[in-house]
Amino acid sequence: MPSRSPTTGLMAFIAFTAIAAALGAWASADARTFYAALTLPPWAPPGSVFGPVWTVLYLSMAVAAWLVWRRHGWQGARWALSLYGVQLVANALWSWLFFGWRLGYWAFADVVLLWLLIAATVAAFFTRHRGAALLLLPYWAWVSFATALTWTVWRANPALLGT
Repeated sequence: MPSRSPTTGLMAFIAFTAIAAALGAWASADARTFYAALTLPPWAPPGSVFGPVWTVLYLSMAVAAWLVWRRHGWQGARWALSLYGVQLVANALWSWLFFGWRLGYWAFADVVLLWLLIAATVAAFFTRHRGAALLLLPYWAWVSFATALTWTVWRANPALLGT
């Protein structure tokens, strides 16, 4: 990011994060129908919850990355911001694995990797901007829940998600 302008930087991080969200949403075009066809545990949220939750989480993730960048720039936070980018890729990939390609095992493996990448990103952000790390905690909690849900749904739906 060539400019350290607060507004430009924030918009760039929102746009970067939105691209990952859009790629995941593209794979989830029929997610509502597919989710309704799955055998779900009683603690699974209704499908209508996911969109609003992810919207808030993506926005807080973008703000967190922007705070780190604002304080340290790209050079001073290269590792932390690279982790942020890699976890965004794993995040978008989950939607393709689960909803697009219906590969339960690989979706579960990806969400475990995503959980670990978020942990690393939180740790890297914490050393650079504690507020940014705190902004990622709801995302990490949601992905913790999503990990358990992915495992449970995959195991309950071998015909739809593979064994």
